[in-house]
Amino acid sequence: MTVLLEVSDLIKTFGTGEAETRVLRGLSLVLEAGEMAALLGPSGSGKSTLLTILGTLMKPTSGRYAMLGTDLVAADDTELTEFRNRHIGFVFQFHNLLPDFTALENVVFPTAVREGRETAAARARGRELLTRMGLAERIDFPSANLSGGQKQRVAVARALMNRPELVLADEPTGNLDRASAMQVMDLIAEINRDEGTTFLISTHDEKIAGLCRRKIVVGDGLVTG
Repeated sequence: MTVLLEVSDLIKTFGTGEAETRVLRGLSLVLEAGEMAALLGPSGSGKSTLLTILGTLMKPTSGRYAMLGTDLVAADDTELTEFRNRHIGFVFQFHNLLPDFTALENVVFPTAVREGRETAAARARGRELLTRMGLAERIDFPSANLSGGQKQRVAVARALMNRPELVLADEPTGNLDRASAMQVMDLIAEINRDEGTTFLISTHDEKIAGLCRRKIVVGDGLVTG
C-alpha cells in the first residue's frame, strides 16, 4: 500500500518553565492510504493532541509530519489552510452543525467556503452523499429538527464533501445510542471500502475499535501498540 502520512519524533509541549507539560514525547506513526484505524488510549494519553496536529490545526513543538509528500511542519498558515480544505475531513463527537442550515446546506458549506459560493455541482455532490447516508428524505430539513444519529450522519457527509484522502474522527459515536453508533460505523466502513478514504477514529469504545482493521494505542505521548 501507499504511505499517506508519516510523523516521526513528534514532540508537543504546552506552557513554559515549571508549568511546561510535554504531551507528545517523540511519537512516530505511519498511516497507509485506505486504512481504517482506531486510535486508542486513556484520557491524557495524547490522542486529541495528535489528532489536532494531524489535522494541521496545530503544529508540533518539534518533529516531522509529512502527508502526500508535503512537509506540513514547514508549511505556513495559508498553505496549511489550503491543504486541510483539500485533503482532510473532520468528524467530531459533537456534530457542530449549523442549526439554522438544512442538512444539505451544512454538507455543502465546506465547498462553499473554499470556492466562495455554493455551486450546482456542490449541491449535487451534497445530495448524493446525504442519499448514501440514508437521509434522502431529510435533505432539506433544518439540522435542528434531525435526531442525534441523523445529525452525525450529516457530519460524516460534510467531512466527505471535498473528497478528502483522510478523515479524522474524534469519538464520532460518543453521544449516540448503540444502534445509531453502529449505523454510523457501517457507513464509514462502506465509504472506506468503496472510495478508499483513510479513516483514523479516536474512541474509548472497544466495540467500535473492533470494527476497524487496525488498532493504534497511544500512552504517555507515544505509540505503544
